[in-house]
Amino acid sequence: MRESVLGAKGLACRPHTNVTKMKTLVTGGAGFIGSNLARQLLADGHAVTILDNFQSGHRINLDAVPQARFVEGDIRDKALVDALAEGVDAIFHLAASVGNKRSIDMPIDDAQTNILGTLNILEAARVHRVPKVVFSSSAGIFGELKTLPIQEDHPVEPDSPYGASKLGAEKAGLAYAKLYGIRFVALRYFNVYGPHQRLDPYGNVIPIFVFRMLRGEPITIFGDGEQTRDFISVQDVVQANYRSALAPDVWGAFNIGSGTRISINALVEKLKRITGVDARVTYGPPRAGDVRDSLADVSAARQAFGFDPAQTMDENLTRYVDWARQEVARVEQMTV
Repeated sequence: MRESVLGAKGLACRPHTNVTKMKTLVTGGAGFIGSNLARQLLADGHAVTILDNFQSGHRINLDAVPQARFVEGDIRDKALVDALAEGVDAIFHLAASVGNKRSIDMPIDDAQTNILGTLNILEAARVHRVPKVVFSSSAGIFGELKTLPIQEDHPVEPDSPYGASKLGAEKAGLAYAKLYGIRFVALRYFNVYGPHQRLDPYGNVIPIFVFRMLRGEPITIFGDGEQTRDFISVQDVVQANYRSALAPDVWGAFNIGSGTRISINALVEKLKRITGVDARVTYGPPRAGDVRDSLADVSAARQAFGFDPAQTMDENLTRYVDWARQEVARVEQMTV
């Protein structure tokens, strides 16, 4: 999966060097992860164009990246994607229809965005000989786990249309790498959390719990709460994107997690302590498409491009709760 593609058939890409400044395209750059990545790229002096249709992104996230060029549009618009890819050194492809439940509710939209939209990105990268495409994949491609921790060669048996569409997009990208010499990197995110992650019924459990707690609302755990998750900070995910883009001959699929796990019940207790809110907890039936346990083996990413998940959960949950308090206050002020 991480072999060199220097001998791949087809049109060779432009040489990728560790240039001081890159011209980058960030799809989904108004989203939670994309806006954090764009901010880091800009801080380091790289040129950033953001493409977003606000399906899951937020205009307010763009306030933190005023130096970025912003284009409102959809990755399913082939002509637009093609135009934006010209002369680009790296594409960070984060735009997606996100989440198991959303994909179960809207499977056609999920496939059109995640598979056909990604094919537009790959075709544009091929035509314009873009040296590196970094794709935001998901641990959802694995389905129910057979072994822990999960290595990259774990069987892929997704339990939702979302996992299936992310897997299809991954396979297309790896095929383009072999055919055309594009250094395509698929980063299989586990459960990402951090600042700018707003409340979304389709989203991660951490913002759902935190926002409900801060609003004095009860929270619901689906299942018995002893299911485990590997939560990774958005700062570490930004690092993974950045490092993999700057590693010129690296391509393939890599797990991006913290390498640790926690039960949902234990997470709730942590959040009660950090927020200072003793929220009422109820339990519901397990949700379709959710796995029982999750834990990433990140040794391949560490070896290939120096990925090092250095953030601690208590520190990052505290940082996230502080940000969420400000967000709740901002929203309440707007409704006054």
